[in-house]
Amino acid sequence: MSLALSTAVVRAAPPPLSEVDAEARAAGNRKDIAIKIGDAIFATTWAAQVSQISANQLGEHLIVGIRIWGVKFHETMTRAQYVLEVVALAKRAFAVEPGIEEIDLWTSVPISVGKGVIVSGDLAKPTSRVVYSITIRRGEGAAALAARASGTHGVFWDEEWARSAFKE
Repeated sequence: MSLALSTAVVRAAPPPLSEVDAEARAAGNRKDIAIKIGDAIFATTWAAQVSQISANQLGEHLIVGIRIWGVKFHETMTRAQYVLEVVALAKRAFAVEPGIEEIDLWTSVPISVGKGVIVSGDLAKPTSRVVYSITIRRGEGAAALAARASGTHGVFWDEEWARSAFKE
């Protein structure tokens, strides 16, 4: 009886990119939840670049943060399309983790700092600024959220950024 040995090398398939992004961009004291939400969010290529998902829990309160990078969108967007993306991101996060009480979503843009400026530690100068922010509570309907997210009540828009970031 002859035994043939295979010379083929067995290699594990690399993990999906969404899983890699979810782990790399997760933060907070409930990083496991941030990764789970990130895996669902990063399975889609959004027009706006999601740069971080955080999850923090204090007692029964679970708060999720979603940070979007407000430059170099993956595709051209209108302000209305941006708002729909905000709503979709929140809806997806709430669907993934039923324990989320609220989502804080914000968009940042870089601030130019000079050479030699301290950007970390106690004397750090900021390297980004917030140009959009909204807090979304569980139970807020998509239509009500879209109306609020596009307005000025309960939301912050840097109007100068909005004029330059979106097409008409």
